Amino acid sequence: MIDLKDLRENRALYEAGFKKKFVDIDVNKLLELDEKYRGELQKVEAMRAEKNEVSKLVPTLADDKKKAKIAEMKELGDKLDKAEESMNTIFVQLKELADLAPNPPHESVPEGKDDEENEAIKTVGEIPKFDFEPKDHLELGEILDVIDMESAAKTSGARFYYLKNELVLIEFALFNWLLSKYVKKGFIPVTVPMLVKEEMMYATGFFPADKNEIYHVNPGEDDLYLVGTSEVPLAGLHMGAPVKIDELPKRYVGFSSCFRREAGSYGKDTRGILRVHQFDKMEMFSFCHPDKSWEEHELLLSIEEEILSELGLPYQVMNICGGDLGAPAAKKYDLEVWVPTQNKYRELTSCSNCTDFQARRGGIKFKDETGTHFMHTLNGTALSSARTLIAILENFQQKDGSVKIPEVLHPYLPGVSEIKPKKP
Repeated sequence: MIDLKDLRENRALYEAGFKKKFVDIDVNKLLELDEKYRGELQKVEAMRAEKNEVSKLVPTLADDKKKAKIAEMKELGDKLDKAEESMNTIFVQLKELADLAPNPPHESVPEGKDDEENEAIKTVGEIPKFDFEPKDHLELGEILDVIDMESAAKTSGARFYYLKNELVLIEFALFNWLLSKYVKKGFIPVTVPMLVKEEMMYATGFFPADKNEIYHVNPGEDDLYLVGTSEVPLAGLHMGAPVKIDELPKRYVGFSSCFRREAGSYGKDTRGILRVHQFDKMEMFSFCHPDKSWEEHELLLSIEEEILSELGLPYQVMNICGGDLGAPAAKKYDLEVWVPTQNKYRELTSCSNCTDFQARRGGIKFKDETGTHFMHTLNGTALSSARTLIAILENFQQKDGSVKIPEVLHPYLPGVSEIKPKKP
């Protein structure tokens, strides 16, 4: 949720930010409701204070005066009930509109309406050159007997898959390698609940904007949601209990399976495992001091770059434009990896600075000698399994159909340095 006080004081900045994100917010209505709510709140607080004073006074009065004062208190109570009802009605209207307002983008976010206008700021690594026609990851997966989408379609439907044989070993090697890396860097490892309450989806900013992309489990009974990223439950680690300032930053790396309906991607990337309903992911999450969040953002980006460089994958860093920036993020970098058979870079990881947007929604604070304050939250992909496996298969394929495994993973795969064809 945005800071309404800051909106009142810096209206032009917010209006420009909403416009940059291509989000239409009725700022006049929002400020009008905010003013009405604050006015009603003042009335209610004054009545509550008066009622409390009268309640304390009644026992001290003579019997002949008590009756009149009790009647006066009842009349005041009726007025208070009506005032609270009016205040609550206005608050609901205010919250409904405020919930639609996105986090204004940082000044360094480029203009643009969609992903076609994201800004490439760095390209790293050499694009592989093949002296043969490269195969895509699904064809390689079938030849190597490591991906089975046909069986998954029978058991679960479209956009599901089985991983088999060496590709399973590689996936777990990736996670073991990264877990060791992150622990050495001081991140706290966490496995997270993959079902969360609606308030967690709201707190992290996925609701109301992305509600149609999330799987809803047993509405009306369990009423839980399957997470599309462990960012959601990780954000809950410090909700409602302020962290001491000297404990910041608190950095976590979480592992979970992730579930996405991909409702808005009909017809996109239907071949292979690039865009699927379920995949495994390791996610960074940082709770930090507001003065340090932009520095922290660059740190998360540097770790993501370090991972791709050590894997030997060619990639580019993208500064995401306003129109492609989700509601919670003030700024976001994507790292796109080269996919040879598509002859282009595709998104592999991302990292976002959500400033105090999620903290306000979730009550995530730190405390110092002056009181409690909202933290800044940041998240970044450590590893998205399916897309990383695609990149390894396609970039390290050989003419005979085999695939070399990145050397950095060899210690986690004793005796396995390549995947060899099993089918003619």
